[in-house]
Amino acid sequence: MLSKDTAICIRAVDFSETSQIVTFFARAAGKISAIAKGSKRPKSAFDGPIEIFSYGKIVFSDSNKEKLATLTEFAPTPALAFTRKRGGAGFTNLSNNLSALNSCLFAVELLDKLTHDYDPHPQLFDDFLQFLENTQNINNKSEMLALLILFQLSLLKEVGLRPVLNACANCKTRYEGRKMRDEVYFSSSANGLVCRDCEGAFPDRLRLTRRAANCLANLKLLAESQEKTLIEIETVLLHHFTELLGRKPKMAKYILTL
Repeated sequence: MLSKDTAICIRAVDFSETSQIVTFFARAAGKISAIAKGSKRPKSAFDGPIEIFSYGKIVFSDSNKEKLATLTEFAPTPALAFTRKRGGAGFTNLSNNLSALNSCLFAVELLDKLTHDYDPHPQLFDDFLQFLENTQNINNKSEMLALLILFQLSLLKEVGLRPVLNACANCKTRYEGRKMRDEVYFSSSANGLVCRDCEGAFPDRLRLTRRAANCLANLKLLAESQEKTLIEIETVLLHHFTELLGRKPKMAKYILTL
C-alpha cells in the first residue's frame, strides 16, 4: 500500500553506489526510514541524491512497518528545500551559516532520538518546520540560542516529557512573589525546577540564577534575555538531554560555541 505525506528529511546515508537510506519526519506518519532506490543516479526519479533538511511531498510503501519502507516519490518544495541548490531555489544560507547549521543538526539529533517510528506528532512537525524556517534569517548568537531553547522545550512537551517550569516539581509550590526570589534549581530526575526547600532531595540539581529561572517560568522573556542567561539555560538543557538519552548528544559540543 502506498501512502502520501509531507515530510522533512532528517537523515540520509549511502546504501549502495546508486541508492540511499533516508529518514523522514512526516507530518501524518511520524518518523519513517525508507530506501530510495537509484536516488544517486543523475536521472533518478528523485532528481538526484536526497539531502538532509529537504522538505516536500513523499510517497512511500509501508506494508510492513518492521522493515524499511520504499520511497517511490519525493517532490521537494523549492522554497523550503533547505540544502538543494538545483535551479537556485531553497534556503541556501543555512549552509553558509555555521551556527544555524549546527543548531539545526542538533535539533535533528534530538528529534531523531526522542521520537519513535510511525508515531505521529503533527504539532511537533509544524514546530520543527517553523524552527528551520526561522533559522534562515538569524545571524545573532542570542537570537539563535533563544530559538533553539524554544524548540527544545517544544520537543519535550510534544513527546510527553514536558518539564515543570512554573512551580516546584516536587512540592508544587508555584514560583510567585517571594519564592521566585529564593534560590531555584533544575533537576533532571525531578523533571523541572525545584525550590530551595526541596533541592536537598535531588543530588543532580543545578542551581539557576534568578534571571534564568524567570525565563524558564515565563518563556516570553527569552527574546530579551542576555546571552549569558541564554547560555546558562542551554547548559542546563544540554545536561537534561544527556540524562534523558543516557549519553551526551553528539552535536552538544558545538552548541555553546555558536
